[in-house]
This record gives sequence, structure tokens and C-alpha cells, in this order.
Amino acid sequence: MTDTAAQSALPDGQALAALVAGKLCHDFISPAGAISSGLDLLKDPTAQDMRDDAMGLIEASAKKMVALVAFARVAFGASTSAERFSGAELGELVAGLADGGRATLDWRADGGDYSRAQARALVNLAWLTLAALPSGGAAVITTRRGGGDLEITGLAEGARARLKPEAVAGLAGQPLTEGLQGQWIQPYWLWLTAHDAGGTLEVQAAEGRVSLIIHMPN
Repeated sequence: MTDTAAQSALPDGQALAALVAGKLCHDFISPAGAISSGLDLLKDPTAQDMRDDAMGLIEASAKKMVALVAFARVAFGASTSAERFSGAELGELVAGLADGGRATLDWRADGGDYSRAQARALVNLAWLTLAALPSGGAAVITTRRGGGDLEITGLAEGARARLKPEAVAGLAGQPLTEGLQGQWIQPYWLWLTAHDAGGTLEVQAAEGRVSLIIHMPN
């Protein structure tokens, strides 16, 4: 495939918006459905003995939904009127999604402020680093500044650390040739975020270890 053909196969405008919207709907449907199921149990007169279980399901699912929405506002949207974000608040966004998962999150992001584009790159990279550990492991997120450059690194180490083929294509800024669009769009969105900011995205993968490295203007 020529460079021109590859670029023409990449989504833009409404197509890109549709893919991002589809990704968000997929993420939201699980906790939303769980909340609905919990409410149905509360209203069922024959299931009053499960009231405590229903309330626990609703509480956990609502917490997950709030975490997803807060994350998505920074990762995919404009996030209110904020122009800069602290490393601590971005870490809380990612930790809200990692809570209850198999992988542990070690957040070592620099304490300085991050621009909107840097914040978007940082939280998406962090989430994809966690996603590279389907069977558990450790995800370490670090940032380093120097020489007018911001380096963002996500290191995933675990017994089955890996990237799906769709993610590999997206992280390289390549169109999806086969596989699931939902597995491709967020990696591509991360590549697009770094690329549009004048940065680069590098992927290193070995057995039990995956690294995502972004360099962006500071």
C-alpha cells in the first residue's frame, strides 16, 4: 500500500468522531447496564433478599461510570475549560479506571503542569499500558522533562504483557486492515495526539514487557 493510499484509509472528520463515540459507548454500556440491573432488583418484590447485593452493584457501577466519564473528558474531549493539568489529578483519573483491575498502577508522572495535549497523551498512554496486561502485572508511568522536550513512558511488565495487532497498527499511525475497530481507535488516537502536537510515539515489545514512549514539545 502506498503512503497516499494508507493516508486515505485513515478516518477523518465524521468517521473519526464515529469511531471515538463507538469506543465510549462500548466503555459506558457495561456499568450503565449493571446500574439498570441493580435498579430492577430493587423494584422486584420477589428479590428483596438481594437488596444489599443490588445496592452494592449500583454503587460500584456508578463509581465506575463516573471514573470513565472523568477520564474520557480529558482523554477524548476538551475537559471543561481547563488548559493545564497537574500530574496528581491526571494520576487520579487513571487510578479510577485501574481500581479493581488485575494490573497495578505505579504513577511516577512529574509533578509539574501539563498542557491539554500533553495531558491527553499521558492518560491515553497510561490506560493503554494497563491494557497491555490482561493477566495482571505492573504498569509504571513516568514523565521526564529536559531540553524543551517532555518524555512520557509507559512500561508494562507481566507474564502475558502484549499488544493486540489492532493496537500495534494504531500506535504506528497505520489504518486498520483487519480486526476490531474498537481495539484500534484508542491506540490510533494516542498516535494522532502525539503527532498533531509535533511529537513522536515509539513502541518496544519483548516477552513479558511492553514500552510506550512519547516525546512531545514541553
